Amino acid sequence: MTHETPNVPAEMALEPLTDAAVPAAPAGSPEPAGLDIVLDVPVELAVEIGRTEMTIGETLELGPGSIVVLNRMTGEPVDLLVNGRRIARGEVVAIDEQFGLRITTVVTPDKRLDAAA
Repeated sequence: MTHETPNVPAEMALEPLTDAAVPAAPAGSPEPAGLDIVLDVPVELAVEIGRTEMTIGETLELGPGSIVVLNRMTGEPVDLLVNGRRIARGEVVAIDEQFGLRITTVVTPDKRLDAAA
């Protein structure tokens, strides 16, 4: 039985996942529960401090000493992206000789799902 999914052609319609569709764990190994099966999957985290738009000509003129003005003010929160999607905002901190991010707000699960759609 297929379920209709908005904006998805019928030939790509998805069927609900049932326990029968999940492969059984090998004998003697513990059964994965819930999200445990994906907890070791690597994801890319990035901190975005800002963006800007330039023409190709302006980009080609960039060189040592050039300053690129971004769309964020100093002191404004920066975005924490996971695989390109914002999941949190925070402030940049210095820890010894490295940069870090102190998270100040986390995107609600509902908004994360909306962004994924």
